[in-house]
Amino acid sequence: MVHIRRCARVLSLRRILAVVVLAGAGVAAFGITPDTTLEMMPTVDVVRDLPLPALAHAIGTADPYWREERVQPGDTIGSLLARAGVDDSAAMTFLLADPSARPLYQLRPGRPLQIATDAAGRLSALRFLASDGDVFAIARAGDGFSAHREAAAQDVRVDVSFGVIESSLFGAADAAGLPDAVTLALADIFGSDIDFYHDLRRGDRFAVVYETRYAEGEPLAIGRVLAAEFVNRGQTYRALLWRGSDGSEAYYDENGRSSRKAFLRSPMEFSRITSGFTLARFHPILNTWRAHKGTDFAAPIGTPVRATADGEVVFAGVQNGYGNVVILRHDRTYSTLYAHLSRFAMGLAQGRHVRQGDTIAYVGQTGWATGPHLHYEFRVDDVPRDAMTVALPNAVPLTPAQRAAFAQATAPLLRQMEVVRTSALARAPMLR
Repeated sequence: MVHIRRCARVLSLRRILAVVVLAGAGVAAFGITPDTTLEMMPTVDVVRDLPLPALAHAIGTADPYWREERVQPGDTIGSLLARAGVDDSAAMTFLLADPSARPLYQLRPGRPLQIATDAAGRLSALRFLASDGDVFAIARAGDGFSAHREAAAQDVRVDVSFGVIESSLFGAADAAGLPDAVTLALADIFGSDIDFYHDLRRGDRFAVVYETRYAEGEPLAIGRVLAAEFVNRGQTYRALLWRGSDGSEAYYDENGRSSRKAFLRSPMEFSRITSGFTLARFHPILNTWRAHKGTDFAAPIGTPVRATADGEVVFAGVQNGYGNVVILRHDRTYSTLYAHLSRFAMGLAQGRHVRQGDTIAYVGQTGWATGPHLHYEFRVDDVPRDAMTVALPNAVPLTPAQRAAFAQATAPLLRQMEVVRTSALARAPMLR
């Protein structure tokens, strides 16, 4: 029973002394003369029955309580459940012993884990995003548990980043929050024009537009670099991704020229030169002066060696002081040699065609070698030339007929690059 009192009062004011409105504070002040009388009307009690809301169903409800925990380095499924307040020995027995729960042993730091518990703290359900992009789920089923996979909602988003070189490309990329996969892609895209070991200078900068694949709102994998710009020693290099009518993708500058030379300057992504091309070098094994008609790159045993251009394998085997060696023929004029290898890439054999950037072998110490390294030769008409200084042939540019479609397709990428560049330079005007 609820009581409501309804009152009526009539105020009879003989005279208003003053009305002051305080506009700044939003307050009104009223003054009433001392001889003002208030005529009070009698009150009337009204009693009515009002229905109360039905709250009983929310008490003791069986709906689970969900919470999310982020996997930390060193976490186990036990520590995650303990942090979520789970007290369930039957659940732990299932998670640790049942083969269907083994994907939980592959939890990666940073990934979220959704955990549902009942009022008693028992595990009701569990969900997490597996590395393959599916959602792995566990649910209580009667007195036991069941595990299954389900497709995750996925989407591709476009991300942008900007960085300034202070010491190294990777250092600048880390400071900009750029994923390693994108950093390696930058080095690959501009590798024909920039030696990222020797040519970088403090103040060089880059901007990049790239794809990230998300599942359940979490970043799952890095996709393609759509556009990139690198300023090295005051020279600006740009690369725009374009898919041709045949379905192939390649990078070109804004004028339709290929961003990639027909040859990469180096057969490894990151390394250092220990011995350059020279006509007189003291051989450390033969103890005599002789020409060194190649470039030696120091790298640990097992480092991948990539083909510097499209070509055909004309030799893969052992040759005297070269040890394990691969020779590629690129056309009638150019060939390349890769020596002292530990092993060849799976399936590599004479007659096989390879693409630029394909892994063809791995660094070793076979043949006449005092330490693990790669000996690389660039040959023109079968005559070795200095791979670090020789003028590399250009890749085939877009035809005039292709350029119109290219310009239309890449115009949005150029606008995105301009936004990234303008925004970054506005924050750091000293880079202008």
